[in-house]
Amino acid sequence: MLNLKNNFIKVIFYSILPSPYQRDLFFELSRYPEIDLTVYYLEPACADSPWPEKTLQSYERILPGFHLAWGLSRFHFNWHFPSNTQADVVVLNGYMNLTTQLLLKLQAKQVPCIFWGEKMVGNSQGIKGKLQKYLASVLNNCYGIAAIGTQAQQDYQQRFRDKPIFNIPYYCDLTPFSQNLPQRPRNPVTILFCGQMIARKGVDILLQAFNNLIQSGYNANLLLVGREAELPQLLEKLPEQTRQKIEYAGFQPPENLPKFFHQADLFVLPSRYDGWGVVVNQAIGAGLPVICSDGVGSAYDLINRGENGDLFPIGDTQALTQHLITYLSNSDMIKSASLAAINKSAMLSPKIGAKKWVNVFQKIVI
Repeated sequence: MLNLKNNFIKVIFYSILPSPYQRDLFFELSRYPEIDLTVYYLEPACADSPWPEKTLQSYERILPGFHLAWGLSRFHFNWHFPSNTQADVVVLNGYMNLTTQLLLKLQAKQVPCIFWGEKMVGNSQGIKGKLQKYLASVLNNCYGIAAIGTQAQQDYQQRFRDKPIFNIPYYCDLTPFSQNLPQRPRNPVTILFCGQMIARKGVDILLQAFNNLIQSGYNANLLLVGREAELPQLLEKLPEQTRQKIEYAGFQPPENLPKFFHQADLFVLPSRYDGWGVVVNQAIGAGLPVICSDGVGSAYDLINRGENGDLFPIGDTQALTQHLITYLSNSDMIKSASLAAINKSAMLSPKIGAKKWVNVFQKIVI
């Protein structure tokens, strides 16, 4: 199927919206002379991810359509589909929408289709759970699956034993995070969380652990960056002494994030579930030791326990508290973990991710 006349591989991506992190990868893919890239987004923006709108590249398009929301799920309905029959490979990011369902049911037999996704969540009950199971069945039509991380790869290997499963995590440009790094640790140590202030992200777990530190006499600050959501109610439960040590910086556009990461000495992502968690990439790029719950997908690919960070069981406040105490009590540990994070970040550039995708495309079409 390789277009030998022009010596390129025609690739079409369908993604939900123009995430700045996916766009870093697409830009690097577009620079490969052997790849003819087109990217279609199902919507231009999302209230849950209010990134500033940026000018689209020549290879990017927004499909006309609309979506319906059901809890955290979004079901997209699009039209004016381009012809995919001239493509060599089609990549689809997300299956919980009519658009992807139609593409996989109507065109997967004509063009090799790759599904690109995080670990599947199968905990929903009732009608929603049945709907998720039904929609996921369409992935049987795919040629293969590009799993976002080791956990997702293992999950899909169990579900789709007859298909090739590729491990291609998220990659994003870490250059702004890795420049002009400060000396760490500082006194007092600043702990950073970046994300929505919601239960799924485990913010309540972090606040409880931080309160344990302050009430035990440790000197530390907590910096929170992200959408406010449930934060006011969570802060009300804390003593005034602890609240005085917490700074909330609000939601920040991607270009502002590096300065907040540079203010920190430790990064914590205590999510109850995170399919990947690109903020871990960013924290490592900024040279921060990272403490994650074992519900964060990226932790299994990006954290070497005891070197550049550590993991704790989901919801275990005492375990998180102990990890924080260990770092606060040992400045040399923060220094060595910071250096290990910087070294790790060299393997996380979008150029490396783009090369992985090119290798997959070549396996399929050549």
